[in-house]
Amino acid sequence: MTVDQGMNPRTGQAVGAPVEHTGTAEVDRLARAAASAAPALAALSPSRRGDLLRAVATALTEAGSDLVALADAETGLGVARLTGELNRTQRNWRCSPNVLAEGSVLEPMIDLADPAAAPVRPDLRRMLVGIGPVAVFAASNFPFAFSVAGGDTASALAAGCPVLVKAHPGHPGLSAAVADIVVNVLAHSGAPDGTFGVVYGVEAGRVLVTHPAVAAAAFTGSLSGGRALFDLANGRPDRSRSTASWVR
Repeated sequence: MTVDQGMNPRTGQAVGAPVEHTGTAEVDRLARAAASAAPALAALSPSRRGDLLRAVATALTEAGSDLVALADAETGLGVARLTGELNRTQRNWRCSPNVLAEGSVLEPMIDLADPAAAPVRPDLRRMLVGIGPVAVFAASNFPFAFSVAGGDTASALAAGCPVLVKAHPGHPGLSAAVADIVVNVLAHSGAPDGTFGVVYGVEAGRVLVTHPAVAAAAFTGSLSGGRALFDLANGRPDRSRSTASWVR
């Protein structure tokens, strides 16, 4: 069994219990569940998806002290720095519903029919919709803002896309704690089953980014890591779906 073990960088001591890497079969199950959830999540009204995001923001705020303490134990980044980052993170979850309610992010277009035109112009209507399940690869140095419940996760869910996060091994205990919060809140708030999940381990990340159910990937990290994921995505038979990715 391969695991991720949180380590206190100040003392070199283990933090919490080890987190087992996710096997290929479980990654496949989560990806298929996300694909099944995608139509139902996308069908929710923007205001309903906004309610889900606000509920997660509230839960993150309520658990803030415990989460910051765990993050500090695993990363050594300091309570003040991590408190500010968590505040920034929960604000992202609260801001996205406001953007959804305003509506312009969907880029709606209505081009009414003109029967007098030659040739006749039909009625054309268009708006942006969610692309499908999104894989989010967490960063080491932003354990809140670019991690399990970071801005990429919030924005993808706001767009109606289920999210599967590949947790960073630098803070596995925090990743598991935040994942539990998000999973529980979404389940109790009526989100479709499969809307959100987390996987652990390098191999799980490889399987995730090459899984046919995953439509896009978000990555924050090194150039070498981003290039590796880019190459994996471009090696997919259906790479027209997988290359719609964000890489920072």
